[in-house]
Amino acid sequence: MENSSGYKEYVAGLLAGVSTVVVGHPFDTVKVKLQKHNTEVNGIKYKSGLHCTTRILKTEGVKGLYRGATSSFIGMAFESSLIFGIYSQSKNALQGGIQNDKPQPSSIIPAAAFGGTIISFVLCPSELVKCRMQVQGTDSLVPNSSKYKSPLDCVAKTFKTDGVTGIFRGGFTTLLRESIGNAVFFCTYEHLRYYIHAKLKNSSHDPSNIVDIGVGVVTGGLSGIAFWSAVLPLDVAKTIIQTTQCKSSTRNPFSILKSIHTRAGLKGCYAGFGPTIVRAFPANAAAIVSWELAIKVLGIKRD
Repeated sequence: MENSSGYKEYVAGLLAGVSTVVVGHPFDTVKVKLQKHNTEVNGIKYKSGLHCTTRILKTEGVKGLYRGATSSFIGMAFESSLIFGIYSQSKNALQGGIQNDKPQPSSIIPAAAFGGTIISFVLCPSELVKCRMQVQGTDSLVPNSSKYKSPLDCVAKTFKTDGVTGIFRGGFTTLLRESIGNAVFFCTYEHLRYYIHAKLKNSSHDPSNIVDIGVGVVTGGLSGIAFWSAVLPLDVAKTIIQTTQCKSSTRNPFSILKSIHTRAGLKGCYAGFGPTIVRAFPANAAAIVSWELAIKVLGIKRD
């Protein structure tokens, strides 16, 4: 468990967020395109995540995979800083500053859910811009693909057509995704970390920095998979809500998922599952490794 260290936990979280985007954004671009185009009634159909990736590389090059990355960097930096900082300090407060040998779900779950709720207000606008940038492009499978020239142009046009509330389109769905997903993520992370370190303590070898990095890779990667496995349907609904241009379309994620399930079954509700899971392990492994290394450098004490 961590001792409260003020701003340092937020700095460590920020570094984790930057690492997440560098490693994970290309996978996220593929996921968003699949969610947008493979769930429409008469929409473009990509055969797979690999097919989508190939199309992007063929028509746009590597930069196509990083389309929308500017807003993602900004959003993820703040989001990651807030989630790790709020989670660490909230958990410490719920435990009354008392360190426990074992993870305590009674403090982990509410702290993570609270942090997820707070960051949803930061993530929603940045992800709306990111998603709208990602679903366009020069890919010949997607017509009329040059509506937004830049993230700032996307923000300006969204304000012009939808007003201030337009930039928060999909906010409720984002809140649900982040509160539930982060509760799953941190429960998985804390328990995996505890049991792996317990095994290492019982072994004859002293843990080294390389071993610590390995533990971070495993715990972060598996926790990321748990997060997205739990909330991907909500993410599908959020993508559709945020990229739909019709103002009168529903923003109820459950209505959208019911409609998708009727047309495409459970597979439709998990559109983009392949690239999401492929992304989840390395992106979240990078986040946890960066966070734990930053914690050491900044002098935050842990058990």
